[in-house]
Amino acid sequence: MRRKLPSNAASIAFETAARHGSFARAANELALTEGAISRQMGRLEAFLGVTLFERVGNRVRLLPNGERYAAQVRELLDRLDRESQYLMGQPNDGASLDIAVSPTFALRWLIPRLSGFGEQHPNICVHLSERMEPFVLAGSGFDAAIHFEHPAWTGMHTHRLLSEVLIPVCHPDLLDPGKQAAALDSLPRLHRRQNPDAWQRYAQETGIVLSNAAMGARYDLHAMLIEAALAGLGVALV
Repeated sequence: MRRKLPSNAASIAFETAARHGSFARAANELALTEGAISRQMGRLEAFLGVTLFERVGNRVRLLPNGERYAAQVRELLDRLDRESQYLMGQPNDGASLDIAVSPTFALRWLIPRLSGFGEQHPNICVHLSERMEPFVLAGSGFDAAIHFEHPAWTGMHTHRLLSEVLIPVCHPDLLDPGKQAAALDSLPRLHRRQNPDAWQRYAQETGIVLSNAAMGARYDLHAMLIEAALAGLGVALV
């Protein structure tokens, strides 16, 4: 079945004119004449059977249908641009590997080791994308994910890389060496948002009494948690 789509030229001209609110500025950006843009918009409106613009002096203003269509066209063109740039960066004689990974793990563990992988597999281009939350891998566009164990990975082929062992850390100025256990209850506790019950589990496993294990500031990234501890903002489990 043949798709009912406007021409690429008309779509690009429309998005540009909608963004500038001016046929003249759109023409300048696209190296066309204002008349060419106007004719493109006329053909596009005829194709759609909908009026997209109204003229206001020397400018044009999107009508409600035009506003909705402009947002959709812009999203599609942005996606096409991203996908095209991605393909342009792929080697013709090699392969690529798209991996979703938590940012702190990527920065502190994975990236420093990628040079060794590159030496062993010079024809494979590795792309990393940040994903803090678990997600469904199938249909995501990723070849693999390096993440914490989670039910979202059920049915996927998994391999355990590391076991996590959390220990409390803080700036030395905050800690009295002779009262370390007691200090955990008196110092501000720092939390990672994706692991909100870490302090409760730590208290249960170690037998340390914490008056309110959930109290304290929360941070999205593990790296932020570490920096907060280094800055003396409290004690963190890392």
